[in-house]
Amino acid sequence: MGSKNKLKRFKENETFENVFQPTREELVTKTYQLKGKWRSEVFKNENPLVLELGCGKGEYTVGLAQRYPEKNFIGIDIKGARFWRGAKTALEDNIPNAAFIRTQIELIEYVFAENEVDEIWITFPDPQIKYKRTKHRMTNLKFLERYRKVLKPKGLLHLKTDSEFMHGYTLGLLHGAGHEVLYANHNVYKQEGSPAEVTEIQTFYENQYLEKDKPITYIRFQIN
Repeated sequence: MGSKNKLKRFKENETFENVFQPTREELVTKTYQLKGKWRSEVFKNENPLVLELGCGKGEYTVGLAQRYPEKNFIGIDIKGARFWRGAKTALEDNIPNAAFIRTQIELIEYVFAENEVDEIWITFPDPQIKYKRTKHRMTNLKFLERYRKVLKPKGLLHLKTDSEFMHGYTLGLLHGAGHEVLYANHNVYKQEGSPAEVTEIQTFYENQYLEKDKPITYIRFQIN
């Protein structure tokens, strides 16, 4: 994407009522104004709150919001030029239960209050295979602890990935830490009984993986 195009999208994002872009300083030096108030201030209801972390172009956030109008969805990514597409689609198609936040995932506990979130989706994260990158792996113990802080007790987490490494790593870590794996599938399009929300909503990159016949994996779990 050219820098002109990126700039145009950044400017448009600033005008979108469903996009929120707090600075790092705003989050870590004082209590963010929407922390604990996403339902009442943004969505104007008390429906369950679901996050998509590393939402990319926002297809999953928008797809889930359309599928479940009785829930609120927020896509989070540091790359605003990417989720511009999802935010624009949500506005154009009048999807009031989809919003987007531009921030880093590691700041999640500064954005949301304790027990504010009902579910978290992690869709196609970078597996960070190199050892020195493990601290950035989105299902490592440090990240799971961040999620636990904002999730309600027994809140659901979903991991959907094309990385068999990430799938295996996460399963091993969850079992080792005594967390509860509710469902695991190493090839959702080839095995019967896959949840509809996993196979019927597809991202831009997922379509490319499927064209190459790459298995897509899925885990549903809870942090104890």
